[in-house]
Amino acid sequence: MDSVSQLAAAIDDLYAAESASRQECLFVFRELKAGLDEGTIRAAEPDPASPTGWRVNAWVKRGILLGFRVGHTVEMSLRSCVGMQDSVAGAADAGFQFCDKDTFPLQCIPAERSIRIVPGGSSIRDGCYIGRSVICMPPMYVNVGAYIDDETLVDSHALVGSCAQIGKRCHLSAGAQIGGVLEPVGALPVIIEDDVMVGGNCGVYEGAIVGKGAVLGAGVILTGSTPVFDLVRDVVHRHHADTPLQIPAGAVVVPGARAITSGRGHELGLSLQAPVIVKYRDEKTDVAARLEELLR
Repeated sequence: MDSVSQLAAAIDDLYAAESASRQECLFVFRELKAGLDEGTIRAAEPDPASPTGWRVNAWVKRGILLGFRVGHTVEMSLRSCVGMQDSVAGAADAGFQFCDKDTFPLQCIPAERSIRIVPGGSSIRDGCYIGRSVICMPPMYVNVGAYIDDETLVDSHALVGSCAQIGKRCHLSAGAQIGGVLEPVGALPVIIEDDVMVGGNCGVYEGAIVGKGAVLGAGVILTGSTPVFDLVRDVVHRHHADTPLQIPAGAVVVPGARAITSGRGHELGLSLQAPVIVKYRDEKTDVAARLEELLR
């Protein structure tokens, strides 16, 4: 393809077509996947003109869905990854095999990016970008369309969902779940901006944006319907019809609860989970963050 705009137009045409040859679809899909692998094409990207600072590239999601549409489910093995035969010799013989669409094999990671993938069951699907010096602790999983920028650490049992965007020098702690979204194609995926620390067993879903340098304490859950109570600025951050939930840059968020004040829930003394911003990053927080460098 001569340009990204031409690729986008071709994908939109094929996605809308009632019938298109598998070969024609595969041609444009492979162009898209190469751009996703290289990080030159993204499902969402920074856009200063947008109210959220981010823009969704819906055509990229259509292209990924096109890959699923024309893919055939086949048996695969790790031996199919060119350049990794020695490291996985005997894997198929030992019974390690999987079946998936032939359009989405495991990704082959170039050695020159200095990416560490520690042995132990991690998987990175083809069609996503892994930046330089990213660390992947087992077992973790990165789905198609995701973008993980340089020097980020993805810890054990962490998930980076389809099309999620992760910034530089982030830490996704053990058990963190970063939600993905392919449909609707216009929906903003989860955005984790640079230098964010996501604590253990956190969940960030439904297109929430976590601003640069924010800290999510262990167990924080953010969704499209989650109100976040900012005790420092005395505001409540919410999802609105035209904007997603946005955690301000530098915010330190911890799990909280708020009492139900009416009805049966009040009678039973129940409360709802309510993330709380207790402070913004200070020198003490930054010292703790710098300890991360010892792991890299």
